[in-house]
Amino acid sequence: MARMHAQLLMGPPAAGAAGAVRAAAALQAQDAYAVRAAIRARTAGLEAADVRSAMVQERSIVRTWAMRGTLHAVPASDAGWIVDLLGPVFVRRFRTRRLALGLDDALCERSEAAIGEVLSGGAARTREELIEDLNGIGVPVPEGGQAPAHLVAYAALRGIVCRGPDTAGGDSGEPTYVLMRDWVGPWEPRDTGSALLKLARRYLWAHGPAALEDFAAWSGLPARPARRGWDLVASEAAEVSTSRGPALAPREVAEALPSAAPAPAVRLVGAFDACLLGYKGRDVVVPPQYARRIAPGGGIVHPAVLVDGRAVARWRWGRGGAAVVVEPFEPVPDRLRERLEDEVADIGRFLGAHSLRLDLHEPNGRD
Repeated sequence: MARMHAQLLMGPPAAGAAGAVRAAAALQAQDAYAVRAAIRARTAGLEAADVRSAMVQERSIVRTWAMRGTLHAVPASDAGWIVDLLGPVFVRRFRTRRLALGLDDALCERSEAAIGEVLSGGAARTREELIEDLNGIGVPVPEGGQAPAHLVAYAALRGIVCRGPDTAGGDSGEPTYVLMRDWVGPWEPRDTGSALLKLARRYLWAHGPAALEDFAAWSGLPARPARRGWDLVASEAAEVSTSRGPALAPREVAEALPSAAPAPAVRLVGAFDACLLGYKGRDVVVPPQYARRIAPGGGIVHPAVLVDGRAVARWRWGRGGAAVVVEPFEPVPDRLRERLEDEVADIGRFLGAHSLRLDLHEPNGRD
């Protein structure tokens, strides 16, 4: 339950979209619907248009490659130092794959200056357009297979590009890429020690109580720098007992761990939510016997229904998007149905789909 309070999935909501991202330290962003679902679950009264505005107009949220070398939404004020810290780790880690795709070191280095030229003056390009432009000025990037995606990820991990506005201004458009320093402005470099401390601090406030292995799994850092960051933040934390053994929590949190909520706290979180991906394992949130209902393998993490921080169901969109289909692991008590309906209504409000309804598929076949 303390973890759910840390992530603002219980208790007072975040102040705006950027506040929700900061509350989670970062949100996985490969899936546009999922990142919006994560922000909705941590706020009150926000609409989907507010999230788009925070990403495109305000630019208080930036989408770029960060934790584990994957696309995340991070606070704009953190984007520069996070990429400076984590980017080199994953540039090295993904080198073998790049070489197999025909992206040797010399080509990648040439692409850096060329991308700066192509995207100068505030230009935004889709991945296909960017690769065409690079080839047009003599940087021969393979146009098929996974090479373009890996080159863009390389450029993002080097702090050159980040995601810009989608074409057509909405979810039906394609992602574009922009120069990161143009998009978020300049940032001050940090020494490795202070960056590791800040990352560990951000993580602990967003995910504590947690252990070193959780921080390492979330960040993707190798063992030695992960340990260094954890040791640095330990002086600001206190050790607490959990069902998985000793863990750290921010000192202020450890001194007043939240008690049970007066009424069940129900949240529908999206695919790849931080509460499901932010730890070494998911057993604190997902009962082990239902683990494959949420994470069946192949990197898939389904949307989940949480009650007081425990997954009791997964959910999906019904045909045509007119309903939220909830598939409980066990029969749902009557007292929870109204709270599920309230959550579905709030999703509808957030998306501007006010006729959205709950379609409850009980495990025994009852509707």
